[in-house]
Amino acid sequence: MPSKQKTVFVCQQCGYESPKWAGQCICGAWNTMVEEKIVETDENDKRRRSTQSAKGTRPKPSRATEISAGNYARLDTGIGELNRVLGGGLVKGSLTLISGEPGIGKSTIILQSAVKIAAKYGKVLYVSGEESIEQIKMRADRVCGMLPGDLFLLSETNMENISSIADELCPVFIIIDSIQTMYTAGLDSAQGSVSQVRACGNELMRIGKTKGIPVFIACHVTKSGELAGPKIVEHLVDCVLNFTGERNHELRILRAYKNRYGTTSEIGAFEMAEAGLIEIEDLSKTFLDGMETGMEGSVATAVYEGTRPLILEVQALTSPANIGFARRSSIGVELTRLNMILAVLDRKANISLINHDVYVNIVGGLKPEGTSTDLAVAIAVHSVFKGMPCPGKTIALGEIGLTGDLRSIQNAEKIVKEAAKMGFEKIILPHKNATKLENAPVQIVGAKSVREAIAAYPSTPG
Repeated sequence: MPSKQKTVFVCQQCGYESPKWAGQCICGAWNTMVEEKIVETDENDKRRRSTQSAKGTRPKPSRATEISAGNYARLDTGIGELNRVLGGGLVKGSLTLISGEPGIGKSTIILQSAVKIAAKYGKVLYVSGEESIEQIKMRADRVCGMLPGDLFLLSETNMENISSIADELCPVFIIIDSIQTMYTAGLDSAQGSVSQVRACGNELMRIGKTKGIPVFIACHVTKSGELAGPKIVEHLVDCVLNFTGERNHELRILRAYKNRYGTTSEIGAFEMAEAGLIEIEDLSKTFLDGMETGMEGSVATAVYEGTRPLILEVQALTSPANIGFARRSSIGVELTRLNMILAVLDRKANISLINHDVYVNIVGGLKPEGTSTDLAVAIAVHSVFKGMPCPGKTIALGEIGLTGDLRSIQNAEKIVKEAAKMGFEKIILPHKNATKLENAPVQIVGAKSVREAIAAYPSTPG
């Protein structure tokens, strides 16, 4: 039978389909509408109709009280930090997307997990559309050493061939590196296009869900750090992981931006070494390594990420602005949040920085979520502006409101225990939190406003 051809214009940014070309898509992107031909045979139509009619009666809804939730069956990846971010391990039948800049270590971590899963559970299929099997073998030998016999490598981009091999091999784990290189012969469009990514993603979902096989999908990122290619791939998967870090630093942070089987507040920490990625158990010690006491603009603070508290170092620097408007620059702190803190310092603490450039950095490259670092940023800026060195063994944390008051933070008790374990002697935090920490192992100072907190911080004149 002759094939039916349908031509549509698809936005490569959001996936919107239009029968006609347009310069601007409904998502606001310009020049992203690309013509794509969708080929669908009559035999495929008949097969789909026969499959739908074979299902018989319609499905019936079930009472929520009669459904047994149970625990999802998970695979241990053999990497504790990866298990933490995933929520306890890989869920059978789940699709996990991992992204990161080139050379950041995403291929290394999925290869290390593939080796450990193959050694513990059985056959693992590693499919690469960018490298030959010899290149993958060389990297595996360097990173993992002795390889298990159940690790199978495949260099292929055709989705039909991959599906057939997966049916024959029946692996317990599949890795696709990367989704932008895969294509299906049923579509007359380029690799990495919306139609190809959607079709390949749906096929991988069919393989994973019907056979209970967890699938790991690698994805590229753009210069701005966003997922490259169509955004539709984010909606297809169950979990989205992002691997970040500076190439000139050894620290790598793994974070989940979407997780249907766990929380998105956990982070995993790794150290990039010659032998691959090494897990970092004491992350607070890593962030505080090199922090000197008696330095201007250096203040210790704490955040609660997932199930563990982290002690961080906040650094600030101010300098007179020569010409034009004063600059505001921050790494690890949102720029809008920094501007708000500086405005509160100006109105509520009589610290005017309108003619000074301000630079703030959270050491280690971590970008913590939440607002518990507000007070440390304010004290660090005050310290360097007034030329008052900050002694060590003191932590400042709390959220600053527009009125200059300090708002309570969550998990303060656990943060205090971690600070005491790290050897800190004094903690400055909101008054509401301090009233609930009567028997703390360190000295607790409660402050109702940012002015009180600055006065309580044991700075010494330089």
